[in-house]
This record gives sequence, C-alpha cells and structure tokens, in this order.
Amino acid sequence: MFSEKKEKQPQVLERNIIGKNTSIVGDILSDGDFRIDGKVEGTIKTTGRVVIGKTGYINGKVECNNADIEGKFSGELIVNSLLTLKATATILGDIVISKLSVEPGAEFNATCAMKGSVKELKNEQTKKQKTAS
Repeated sequence: MFSEKKEKQPQVLERNIIGKNTSIVGDILSDGDFRIDGKVEGTIKTTGRVVIGKTGYINGKVECNNADIEGKFSGELIVNSLLTLKATATILGDIVISKLSVEPGAEFNATCAMKGSVKELKNEQTKKQKTAS
C-alpha cells in the first residue's frame, strides 16, 4: 500500500595513482581503480581495475576485478574478470583469472589457473553423470 522506492546512489569509483617516483611498502585496500607507475611491495586488494604502467612494478599480491599490465609484476595475481598483458609486460608468479588477453612480446612466466572454465567443466561432468544413470 505504502511503498517507498529507494533510489540507488551511483557508485563513485576512486582513481588512485601511484606516481613514477613513488615507492610504497605495505597493504592497500580500496574500492577504486589503481594506476601504478611507481613501485609497490605488498598487497593491493580492490573491487576495481589495476593498471600497471610501463614504469610500474608490483612485488606481492594483487586481488582485483580487471587488470591491465604494461610493466612488471611478481607474486600472486587474482583477477575476477579480464587480465590484459600488453607487449611490454613481464609477469612472474601464480595467476588465477577468468579471461586472459596477451599481446605478442609479453613475458608470461607464471602458473595460470582459469577459474571460469573449471566451473564449466565440473558442471558438464555432473550433467553427463546424471544423464548416464
């Protein structure tokens, strides 16, 4: 009878930039996007996008929704959606992703697990087992 419509507030994403001559050691937690042109040693956890510029370097752990890498990354990388490696990218470590795009010239020396395809395979096997009975 009396219905109240709550208006959703638009989500404002922050854009965080770590400059070329900046070095950070520690953990960073945010809902916004990051662009790293400097050096980060530690953990970055965000629901946004992480961009590592050509001069950027991360040594540690990154958890994000999307990532574009032109610089260097070493450590553990968890990307919920799309990881894009540009031609100048250098990746070392353990990677967990849903989708991967690699330009020719990128260095990719990592173990990689694609979580989206694992779910699909498990679902297909379960369906086959159910229909086989």
